Amino acid sequence: MAGEESPRRTPEKLTEEQAEQLLADMNEVIRAGEEMRTLRAEMVKVFAGYGWTQERIAQLTDMSQPAVSKQLAKHRSDGLRPPLDVSLGQRDVPWLEGRLWGLAEEISEVLAEAAHCTRCVTALARGRRRFTPQTVDALRRLVEEDLRVFRAELPATFRSAYDEISRGLDVPPKITTRDSASVRRTVAHRVQRDALKG
Repeated sequence: MAGEESPRRTPEKLTEEQAEQLLADMNEVIRAGEEMRTLRAEMVKVFAGYGWTQERIAQLTDMSQPAVSKQLAKHRSDGLRPPLDVSLGQRDVPWLEGRLWGLAEEISEVLAEAAHCTRCVTALARGRRRFTPQTVDALRRLVEEDLRVFRAELPATFRSAYDEISRGLDVPPKITTRDSASVRRTVAHRVQRDALKG
């Protein structure tokens, strides 16, 4: 009859678009998990470079001691690395990206839901976004916006940290390091957050 709603047809199977989106979401989680396992294995080498015992590394990484021993045996041919430098003033791109990420997380924490950079920071932390030149540019713009709009609410140290990071990213020197980009980013992220809190 006119005016009556026609009964909704229940689809009999997933569309290709639905299946594609479903699998894309799953693959994102799987990829993030694999990347985290790789990063943890690389961090084991960093910790060994500090001279920490396998037992202590196992406690820190929540791994078994045999698993730590196996990771270190895999890379024995590389030789023991010198301790990773954790001074903030390093100028390689992954280090600066890690500092930017740490600063953005601090801004997000201070401003809670109001921060423009929160969604990007959350996506990076959960592995839904990767560090690419485009992602870093987008994060820079969001951090700049937060620093401009919320100048009164944010400590002056946030602005000075951003200015230093930004200058480094604008003219990055060609520096190579033995440590992977993900290790350097992760360590710089933590060091930057601690420096801003301290």
